[in-house]
Amino acid sequence: MTGSDAGPTLVLVLAVAVLVGCGVILLLERSLTRILLGVIMLGNGVNLLILLGGRSGGAPIVGTGPVQRMSDPLPQAMVLTSIVITFGFTAFLLAVAYRSWYLSGDDEVPDDLEDRHIIRRAGRNEASAVDRGGEGPNGDPEQVDPEPARRRLRHGDDA
Repeated sequence: MTGSDAGPTLVLVLAVAVLVGCGVILLLERSLTRILLGVIMLGNGVNLLILLGGRSGGAPIVGTGPVQRMSDPLPQAMVLTSIVITFGFTAFLLAVAYRSWYLSGDDEVPDDLEDRHIIRRAGRNEASAVDRGGEGPNGDPEQVDPEPARRRLRHGDDA
């Protein structure tokens, strides 16, 4: 921030863009260590963005100066809360990454069974939702409301 009425500088806006961009790219990786670094970078970028949204000025303490020249305390409080939340989430991800490394020897996130099916179907250019019944779109029982279930009679019931 340059002055009391001036907005954020280009350098700060670019810093937010770089932090958020790198954080998102790291979040898309398969390694839990890189995901952890992405969460940290994304959290710091968002915290800086929240601070840039507030008004700059003097300390927000009543009696130290004119009210018009005080900074906005709400973004500062939101950033403090965000720092605590990001720290807790980082500690959780660090524990998950350590546990994964301890059990398997690496921190790579494995594919699940559904991911493998989707990749195999994409390689063969198949649709992901296949009509397995063969009855066509008008006779498909999943697409119409079913009849009410019939009540089974127990031994000794009359009807």
